[in-house]
Amino acid sequence: MKILIGTKNKGKVEAAKKAFSRFFDDVEVEGIAVESEVPEQPVNDEALQGAKNRVKNLKKYAKENKLEIDFYVAIESGITDKFGYWLNITTAYIEDKNGDSSVGLGPAYQIPDRYIDEVKEKELSYVLSKIFKTEEQKTPQGGIVYLTKGNVTRIDLAEYAFIMALTHFVNGDDWK
Repeated sequence: MKILIGTKNKGKVEAAKKAFSRFFDDVEVEGIAVESEVPEQPVNDEALQGAKNRVKNLKKYAKENKLEIDFYVAIESGITDKFGYWLNITTAYIEDKNGDSSVGLGPAYQIPDRYIDEVKEKELSYVLSKIFKTEEQKTPQGGIVYLTKGNVTRIDLAEYAFIMALTHFVNGDDWK
């Protein structure tokens, strides 16, 4: 099974491979750097839109390069206040070769209000690097590894978001 993911980030590629391998055999995931066409720090609906845009750009890439692909996938993290609190969310978007699509979210975590303006201006990874006094921005583990004292990584968040989106594809007509 051939899967294209809209990033070269090794952690996100690994997360997609782990998620798909739970349900399918012979999974091959290739990372392609494509644009999200949303701000560096997506807010609210921009996270899903960024993932959809990445898939759109992957499909264009595959067509231009005459590639046969089974699934196009993307992940976009962002912040949302849709539940009355500011949360960091990980949004997965998957589209199969027939155009059928699904969305999934990974576990979310609350961001203190006092940091929101700076997060919107500079990105969550910057703020977390500053708080935890690390020069490592956008590490494969992500800032969540510091917040959870090493118990959860960005790879985990992305893997679970992909698994949630895959529920649409792995349950046949029962879940469509």
